[in-house]
Amino acid sequence: MTQFRTEKANLDDRRIRDLLSYHHREMIAGSPPGQAFALDLEAFTSPGIELHAAWSGEMLAAVGAVKFEGREYAELKSMRTSPSLLRRGAATNLLAHLLEIAHSRGFRRVSLETGTGPAFEPAITLYLRHGFQPGTAFGEYQPSDFNQFFHLDLA
Repeated sequence: MTQFRTEKANLDDRRIRDLLSYHHREMIAGSPPGQAFALDLEAFTSPGIELHAAWSGEMLAAVGAVKFEGREYAELKSMRTSPSLLRRGAATNLLAHLLEIAHSRGFRRVSLETGTGPAFEPAITLYLRHGFQPGTAFGEYQPSDFNQFFHLDLA
């Protein structure tokens, strides 16, 4: 498994912007109209959203964000591994990092929304392997035949 350093990401870095833009395009293309909830670049400048990245040397390996929702839960957003570094542990490393951030800030639950279908299976497998359980919609999300929700109790 590759070694990664994980740290807060900076949108001034073109590599970060490019991977996030790629993620956004892929989510829009792979989702029914109105069912893609990936953040655009501007959203990452909003208060309560922290973007982080995993690096392998100088290569960007993965990005992901944690969105803090009051004191009830934190939400994972925009997890994406660089296509050239798939299946080398970058997503696992980044997920552990984001979960530790949520836990260290006193959140008792981490939730996420994702889609359904083959393109989403690797992410769902990752989340299930790390203890997330399927559950009900949260926040402002509305359930549909396409989206699904997962939750991890940090308590």
